Amino acid sequence: MDIRHIVIFDGVCNFCNGAVNFIIKRDPAGRFVFTPMQSAIGRELIEKHAATMVGVDTFLLIKDGKCLERTDAALEITKDLTGLWHWFRVVKALPRPVRDYFYRLFARNRYRLFGRREHCMVPTAEVRERFLDYPGSAENVPGSLDQRSKQPGLALRP
Repeated sequence: MDIRHIVIFDGVCNFCNGAVNFIIKRDPAGRFVFTPMQSAIGRELIEKHAATMVGVDTFLLIKDGKCLERTDAALEITKDLTGLWHWFRVVKALPRPVRDYFYRLFARNRYRLFGRREHCMVPTAEVRERFLDYPGSAENVPGSLDQRSKQPGLALRP
């Protein structure tokens, strides 16, 4: 069983890329792996978990077979980070529609506030194994997500 948690993010969003770097720094155990929603595997996972109504403003976490979105995803991630980040879970006391309203408001303006890239980020060699991606389409790659993510040379392409 794969115990890693998959974060699906907007690969061209500067803020989202910063959030991925933030998680990597605070996840020395390597529990989280990442894929941009623009990649083939990102699209495959979104479809597999029936999260097809999400847009590029949506941050997703697949953990223990469940797909969490927006603030639920972000707050769940804080549970597994080093430091006192788990204290942010007190925000869960607010109803999800209220939390997600502010999430969407921020997400709609993140490109204007933080900018965007022309292409998805290319991870550095030190963190490349934390990214799920592969050349070609999902149908052409045999094996489970676990097997594919451990293959050498898997990295985001520009």
